[in-house]
Amino acid sequence: MRKQIVAGNWKMNKNLSEGQALVADVLAGMPLLSENKIVVLAPAFLNIPETAKQLSGVAHVFCGAQNVHHEMNGAYTGEVSPTMLQAAGAEYVLIGHSERREYNGEHDALLVKKMNAALSVGLKPIFCCGEALEIRDANQQNDFVAAQIQAGLFHLSAADISQVAIAYEPIWAIGTGRTASAAQAQEMHAHIRATVASHFGSEIANEMSILYGGSCKPGNAAEIFAGADVDGGLIGGAALKADEFLGIVSAMVAK
Repeated sequence: MRKQIVAGNWKMNKNLSEGQALVADVLAGMPLLSENKIVVLAPAFLNIPETAKQLSGVAHVFCGAQNVHHEMNGAYTGEVSPTMLQAAGAEYVLIGHSERREYNGEHDALLVKKMNAALSVGLKPIFCCGEALEIRDANQQNDFVAAQIQAGLFHLSAADISQVAIAYEPIWAIGTGRTASAAQAQEMHAHIRATVASHFGSEIANEMSILYGGSCKPGNAAEIFAGADVDGGLIGGAALKADEFLGIVSAMVAK
């Protein structure tokens, strides 16, 4: 049975004390999780050690990171390596988030290096993919997303791909006034799973967690998560408010 995951991406929000308070509130209201229904919290780099400490001993809730460098050490001012993240307590890491691709120019070749580096130390990547508005309007979304997955993941071994989750970000539906329907989410998630199956086989594809990352909220989470190929969500803004985040987690648990 593949894992259902709700991952909270705090982005560049919450200082140390604010982050501590948010984690405490989330844990206080957390519904009963299980081995196959888990939560990941991905704070800013500076919060990772404290977040990991707060989550220590808490079953099925893990600390993640929002980014990672592709080298283990060296003259890379301002960067954070996989070994540093691991030592700080992170177990998951986002790779290829749409904001990193757009604002930091992260390209396919770099993301391959990041995937390899993260997996080499045992971090579990959440690989992000998704299309912008002009791609969706041109009805090229399936080919575009498939190309992102092929470029970023098809070099991996079967053992490595089994450690990877995918997050689909419909960039066209984030902050544009347009909304991705539950049917559109399911359609793309099914396409992603079929793309993975085309290279790795249906057994591996059917075990892969594919998360929805497009303005998921407590009010629409249950409908979106009802899709057969939707295995939870990568949550941005709603992850910064404990009650909203917990509402989404509850929808995942109830699936």
